[in-house]
Amino acid sequence: MNARTEPAEAETRAIARPPLVRELLLVAGLFLVYKFGRQLATGHTGEAFRNAHRVWDLERAVHLPGEGDVQNLLLHGDSLVHIANTYYATIHFPATAAFLVWLYLRRPAHYVWSRRVLAAVTGAALVVHLVFPLAPPRMLAATGLVDTAREYGPSVYGPPQTDHLSNQFAAMPSLHFGWALMVAIGLIVATRSRWRGLWLLHPLLTLLVIVGTANHYWLDAIVAAAMLGIALAVVRPPRRTAKTEDPLRGTQETPAPVEENVLVGAGR
Repeated sequence: MNARTEPAEAETRAIARPPLVRELLLVAGLFLVYKFGRQLATGHTGEAFRNAHRVWDLERAVHLPGEGDVQNLLLHGDSLVHIANTYYATIHFPATAAFLVWLYLRRPAHYVWSRRVLAAVTGAALVVHLVFPLAPPRMLAATGLVDTAREYGPSVYGPPQTDHLSNQFAAMPSLHFGWALMVAIGLIVATRSRWRGLWLLHPLLTLLVIVGTANHYWLDAIVAAAMLGIALAVVRPPRRTAKTEDPLRGTQETPAPVEENVLVGAGR
């Protein structure tokens, strides 16, 4: 997120930058609600494993690629699988937080849009976690997959019976993938660099990691992408306006002509 990703014509602050304290409280509140909601889904072990068998059988019925094919690539060396586990454990929240902070500082209108989309997807995911508890493939013996975090480390989860900080039966949808995909889409829409398409490597790498470490099924990512698509269709991105200088310099901003007032990222 450097100067080379800045638009040639910097966007105007069509929506004023929200008060920082309010945003911090809002994001913290949403996080607490989500964590509390995940705890409501604990204690459904039997149902979570029954759903896991259903998902696994459905994937085989529709001939999705085997998760084991991805894991076998990671298991060629201890270093590779350790890197994958580290990526899973450490990138998810920091990458999303950095994305929101950058947008807040440099693209306030896109920040509000992205925050709304992420909140909508996360809220919908919480509902799915409550009504459809799902054990991840690393817990399902029928998959024949290795729990790479437990075997090679590092792991963010303890034994399900004693881990009271997370709900390990909330595999679907995968917010690791959903958030990563939104980060990439948000940066592509908010910037104009010819290389901005490379941001899609983030969700692609995340997808390979969550499947290869046996934390998620393919369907977890597919459902997350579908939910994000619905959120993006409902919460529209800001419109572009033209101005002459960087918004952080406090320059005078002028709206672009009506015929050029198109959605950022449209038709590119």
